[in-house]
Amino acid sequence: MEIAALDLEGVLIPEIWIGFAEKTGIDELKATTRDIPDYNVLMRQRLDLLAQHKLGLPDIQEVIATMAPIEGAVDFINWLKSNFQVIILSDTFYEFSHPLMRQLGFPTLFCHRLIADEKGMIVDYKLRQEDPKRQCVKAFHQLNFRVIAAGDSYNDTTMLSEADAGILFKSPDNVIAEFPQFPAVHTYPELQAQFCSASQRDIVI
Repeated sequence: MEIAALDLEGVLIPEIWIGFAEKTGIDELKATTRDIPDYNVLMRQRLDLLAQHKLGLPDIQEVIATMAPIEGAVDFINWLKSNFQVIILSDTFYEFSHPLMRQLGFPTLFCHRLIADEKGMIVDYKLRQEDPKRQCVKAFHQLNFRVIAAGDSYNDTTMLSEADAGILFKSPDNVIAEFPQFPAVHTYPELQAQFCSASQRDIVI
C-alpha cells in the first residue's frame, strides 16, 4: 500500500500566519518556514509579536474562519483520496485547523497544539515530537507502507528525503535551488502527474 503524505499550509490552504499578518498589518508575522528554517525560532518570534500586540487565539481563529482552501485543492485531495491513503503532516495547530479541514473533507491530520491562558493569549506551544514529519514517514515505513510526500518549505525537506519519493509543490525559488534532488511543480495537474509517476501502480489522472 502507498501513503500520500502532504504538507497543509502552502500546499492545500493559504499560509495562516500570512493571512493573519495581512489582517492585522503586522508584517513581521508574514515570516514562515519558507523564510526561517528553524521552526522553534519562528514560533518564538510569532509568540513574542502576539504578546507585544496583545493578540490571542480568538483573534487568529476569527481570521481563519474567513479563509478557504487554495483553488483546486478540494478536487485534488478528492482525487488523491481515491488513489492513496492520505495523511496531512503539518506544523500547524489543531486549534487553527478545524474550519479549513472541514472544507477539505477532514483528511487525517497530524500536527501540534497551542497552549493558551484563560484570556485566550497564546503562552506556549507543544510539538507532537521533534522532526515530526520525518518521524511519521519512518513509522509508515515500519508499517510496510510506501510513502510519496509533497511539501513546499524547509520544514518539509526531511519528510521528502525520508519518503520513497519527494515532491516540492509551490515552493519558493530559494527552497527549489537548495533541494534540486526533488522535482518541483506549481499546479495541481502537475502534482497529480508526479504522484502517478512516483507510484508503483497504474493510476489514471
